[in-house]
Order: sequence, then C-alpha cells, then structure tokens
Amino acid sequence: MGRSKEFEESVVLQKAMELFWEQGYEKTSMSDLVEHMGIHRRSLYDTFGDKHTLFLKALDYFAEFMNAKLKSETSHAETAKQSIQFIFDLMIEGAGDSHWGCLFVNSAAELALRDMEVNEKTEKAFIRTEHLLENLIRKGQQTGEFSCDYDAEVLAESLHNTLLGIRLLARTTASKDKLHRIADFSLALLNK
Repeated sequence: MGRSKEFEESVVLQKAMELFWEQGYEKTSMSDLVEHMGIHRRSLYDTFGDKHTLFLKALDYFAEFMNAKLKSETSHAETAKQSIQFIFDLMIEGAGDSHWGCLFVNSAAELALRDMEVNEKTEKAFIRTEHLLENLIRKGQQTGEFSCDYDAEVLAESLHNTLLGIRLLARTTASKDKLHRIADFSLALLNK
C-alpha cells in the first residue's frame, strides 16, 4: 500500500511557480525546488515528473492565478475604460516589491524560441489577454466611451504590446510612476 501525500499539491505547485517566476527556468535547480517547495525529491518526481513538466504545470497554475486576478479586478469596473485601467494597474502594482515581472513574459524571453511547449503556453496567454482587451475596447466603442477611429483589434494589439513592455520593465528598477505614465499615454489612444 502506497503512502499518502504529506502535502497539498496546489500549495507546493504555487511555491514552484513563485520560484520559477523569481529565478527563471534555467537558474532554478531541482535542489532549489525541493528546498523551496518543502517536499522530498522523490515526492516531487512522483507528483510532478521532471523539472520541465513541473515548469509547464507552474505555467498553467500561473495562467489560472492571473485569470482569477483579472476576473476579480475587472468585475468591479463599471465601464470598459475602468476594466482596462484595472488590468494595467494590476500589471504595474501587482508585481509588488518583488520585481519579478510576469512569468509568461519572462518565460517567453528565456525559452520560447527553443521550447515549443513553453512557446505554445505563452502565446496562448498573450492571445487570451489580447482578446480580453479587444472585447473591452469593442464594448467601449459600442457605448461611445472610446473612439471608433481605429479598429478594436489593432488597438488591442497596441495596448497588449504596451502591457508586455510594462511587464518586462516591472522586472527592472523602473519606477511605478514611469510605468503608470506609459500606461496612461497608451490608454489615451482610446479616448474620443
């Protein structure tokens, strides 16, 4: 009879996600993961497989985490503009003092060109964000909140590009004031 797990899988997966988020894939060793997750090496392998499989699961966990945060943040918005502002604020303020940036952006920069599975997951996340922005822009255009001078898809691509840059800059010493100025300038494109 096998032993029962002595840990909550989602808790240790979150710890793995945080370590990959902070250090990146290449810099994170299996020893780092065992120590940070607080589980035995054998349990890690039995539950999550190898480091690459664990990393892919951590990316999925991050996707769920971010989707829940985005849904929570935008559910309080009364307008499309508020929803988009909340998204930008989350990307700027949500990083806290960690300067970790975004796990998807970090992973795309580190691995996407040589790891098709990572590329697929990051691309899917980027497309999902673009579609969210496009839907919000269309809503704002339909209600007269936003200008109809530009196609919603093009505006969403431009705003998403700005979000990607902000998520990358959040990993540096760039000030939050600077990130907010960049966001405000890009959001001004939506105005009538």
